[in-house]
Formats: sequence, C-alpha cells, structure tokens
Amino acid sequence: MRAPVIPLQFVLIAGGVLLASLGARDLIESHLGQTAAAREFTRTAAVPASPRLTVIRTGDTIARLSIPRLHTELYVMEGDDDAELRRGPGHLPGSAMPGSDGNVVIAGHRDTHFRVLKEIRDGDEIILKTGRGEFRYRVDGTSVVSPSDTSSLKSSTDPILHLVTCYPFYWVGAAPKRFVVEARLAESRTRVE
Repeated sequence: MRAPVIPLQFVLIAGGVLLASLGARDLIESHLGQTAAAREFTRTAAVPASPRLTVIRTGDTIARLSIPRLHTELYVMEGDDDAELRRGPGHLPGSAMPGSDGNVVIAGHRDTHFRVLKEIRDGDEIILKTGRGEFRYRVDGTSVVSPSDTSSLKSSTDPILHLVTCYPFYWVGAAPKRFVVEARLAESRTRVE
C-alpha cells in the first residue's frame, strides 16, 4: 500500500494557521505582560525607592515610559531577554537607570511595543516615571544602523536615553538593521524620600 499524498493546499493552510497562531500569541503575551506590569508599577511606584537600597531583579517593572505626542504609555521591564521583551520594552542591564547620569538603554520589539517609534521625531518628549521621580527626555534624533553598530549602548557621563528596536518596522523575519532614538534629559523631578 502507498502512503496517502497530502495535497499542497493542506500543507499551506496548516503553515498559515501556525504562523497566525504564533503572531496571535505574541500579541496576547504583550498585552497581558503590559497589564501585569501596570499593576506591579502602580503598587511599587507609590513608595519612593532609594537607588542605593533597591534591589532590581530581572523581570521587575522599573518604569512607565510615555510619549505624549504619540499617545503611548508602556511599562519597562528590567532585562533584555526574550521573556522580558515579550512583556514589554526592556532596560539593558548595566546601563544607567532613568534619571541618572549615564546612558539609559531600553530595547523593544518593532512588531509590538516599539512599533510606535516609526512615528517619533526630533523634539518629541519621552517621559520615564519611576519610584524615584519623573524624568523628561527630549528626542535629539534617530538613526538606522547595522546590528554590529553598538555605539548607542556605550556608557556616557551625560544623562541620555537610547530606545532601540529592529528595522525596518514591517520586515518579515529577522530584521537586518536597528532603529535608534537618542534623547537627552531635559527635566528631572525627584521624589523626596
């Protein structure tokens, strides 16, 4: 007996269903991750945190990132592994914390949380709110770089912010470039402990 032949159309339909379910999973995980992060942030941001006494663990919600002109509010996780980036933008471990002198680096997926960056422009305000206070950054510029260009990740003595995502925004598969937003600290309102 010969094995039954599976028609090409069934293989294509099964492949399409698989791809659609993976995309749906990513969207659901990002939405649920942001909902949980919002609850965690509301609970922890009510208590001012001393930067010297606070222990930050991978997966903790460390900030609320807002871009008022783009009507965007996102919760930032500590860490840049897949698990954190599925939940929301991730703060690069070892980079400066929001409001500190140094380079704050936050990465996010272009097809979920950081898709909004395609609309960002010079002069836009980016607000990072933490338990320590509210820190307003002003966008200086954007650039498209190769993945090997890590200049946006280097430490700095100036209080700057880099948002990094893959590029182009509508690329299918692993994107060949990176989109980088650079912003400078314009205003800082630290909470009194």
